[in-house]
Amino acid sequence: MSGTLSRNFSPQNLRHVLRHGISTAGFCCVIAVGLSVSGRGAWAPQFVYSLSIGLISWLVIDVGRLVLAGRTAKPWPQGWRGVALVIVGIVVGFLGGNVIGDAWTGKPLLEFLSFSRDKLASTVLITVVAGVVICYFYYSLGKSKYLEGEIALAQRDAADARLKLLETQLEPHMLFNTLANLRVLIATDPPRAVAMLDRLNSYLRVTLSGSRALAHPLAAEFQRLGDYLELMSVRMGPRLAYRLELPDDLREVAVPPLLLQPLVENAIRHGLEPKVEGGEIAVGARREGRRLVLEVRDTGVGIAIDPHDSTPRPDGGFGLSQVRERLATAYGEQDGLQLAAGPAGGTSVTINLPLSA
Repeated sequence: MSGTLSRNFSPQNLRHVLRHGISTAGFCCVIAVGLSVSGRGAWAPQFVYSLSIGLISWLVIDVGRLVLAGRTAKPWPQGWRGVALVIVGIVVGFLGGNVIGDAWTGKPLLEFLSFSRDKLASTVLITVVAGVVICYFYYSLGKSKYLEGEIALAQRDAADARLKLLETQLEPHMLFNTLANLRVLIATDPPRAVAMLDRLNSYLRVTLSGSRALAHPLAAEFQRLGDYLELMSVRMGPRLAYRLELPDDLREVAVPPLLLQPLVENAIRHGLEPKVEGGEIAVGARREGRRLVLEVRDTGVGIAIDPHDSTPRPDGGFGLSQVRERLATAYGEQDGLQLAAGPAGGTSVTINLPLSA
């Protein structure tokens, strides 16, 4: 129970309560001006009565809703409890505010009881209408913010689910390619097949033992990429050289898992493998202002694919389209991936991501 109350009375909720109190005081000033203009008395006494009734009602209702909210995230108690809270708040505010107003003006305690029937009815009506209108305003505002939060949460959950789905698509894609290569090596070069199998075992152990988080440090992405390239080096031998360049100040930057591996797969399959002498793959990261720039370069023959075509296809479009979709899911619809010819031949793929700090 104490944990629930401490959560309900969090600094954020208390700030909302304070804002409600300030705006309630503003409403009371408007009501006092209206009553004074209508000839019900001087402005100062009307202000004291109105402010006292309004602030007492505000405290009872706003604090009461946090107590009655319980474990739910909704900003208002539902059903009869919400209605009862408004009634209690208005009644307590009306009685308490009149006591304070009578004391300030020097009138007899609860003087309103001696009013004529019409004056008493109009006084009660003004209090009830003002209280209901203000409560409904805050209820609508709180419900709107609550629904916005629920929508944002649902969108994040949907994005998380899409990232999980894409990752489950990418890992089998890499695994099937590796097993196909193993099948060839078993028949042609058993020792290298054994070495490749050991590397695959190490890669899978690291992958499966790690958490299935939706983001991980860039250092983990480079480490996983290094395992994969070592695995490919067993099969390609001296035809594959690689460099991984990660500055120390970018090691802890969070990125989606398996962001770079599909690009490296494409570079090997479409750039280095068709080239007799093979070539080099360089993967680097750098900071440009408030952007993180990731680059995968190869010295192969290049990749024959339209950089603006995101349709998956068996000639290499799978990797590029999946990376584009992961970027769109994690960072919104933006063209964060560019494909271009390398300055010394081959292909260069660049990813631009926002840096949170």
